Amino acid sequence: MLNRARDHRLPDTEKRETRLAGKHIPYTLKRSKKRRHIGLRIDDHGLTVSVPLRTSEKWLRGVLQEKANWVIEKLDGWESKKIPRIVWQEGATIPFRGEKFILKLAPKKRGDRPRLHGETLLVPVGEDADDDRIEKAVKIWYKVEALRVFNECVEYFSPLMKVQPREIKLTSASTQWGNCTTNGVVRLNWQLVKVPLHLIDYVVVHELAHLVEMNHSTAFWQVVESVCPEYKQFRTELRDFGLAE
Repeated sequence: MLNRARDHRLPDTEKRETRLAGKHIPYTLKRSKKRRHIGLRIDDHGLTVSVPLRTSEKWLRGVLQEKANWVIEKLDGWESKKIPRIVWQEGATIPFRGEKFILKLAPKKRGDRPRLHGETLLVPVGEDADDDRIEKAVKIWYKVEALRVFNECVEYFSPLMKVQPREIKLTSASTQWGNCTTNGVVRLNWQLVKVPLHLIDYVVVHELAHLVEMNHSTAFWQVVESVCPEYKQFRTELRDFGLAE
């Protein structure tokens, strides 16, 4: 019986690191039989390099070095526009509807909730509260405010679009700002309440449009455009905040 050579197949996806323009850059390498050229994409996951199945290391290194300045510029731009990670302590910056507020701890009072006061978010958890307690209180506030803001947007746009969702719910999805089910339930990511109001409006319009067209056809985008003429610009802006829509 003949011995068959083992099939040393390369992994389809691989985590790698490289040095570009003097900076240490991690990236994801994706191989595909269908590709004929090397492609670079930068999003909230960082740099992704898509290559043909049997791409040589020399070709890969050459393309990365050739595009080094572009990669650094795009990564820096993406990072500056992402929703910042919150440090759960006094003085932290709290984004809300595109504005920034300063977190200030207040004495704990029964039944008291976080509230905006000028440029400050007062969080009544006690001045010696730990990070977990502060985070829990602010996230509850975020979700209450998110549902209020989303419902206000829906109440405004529904009559204009002649649609009515069956229910508005919050979601914590890591890859979507929102979705709409075939039975009329619209789910919106609570973190959306951190971005500017015109982008919240766009996502609400986008999901309400699915009550008319459950797809992303030309007809769907016409519905979106009928009440949100600048949707293309807003869609691009939204991508800079780190979630896909």
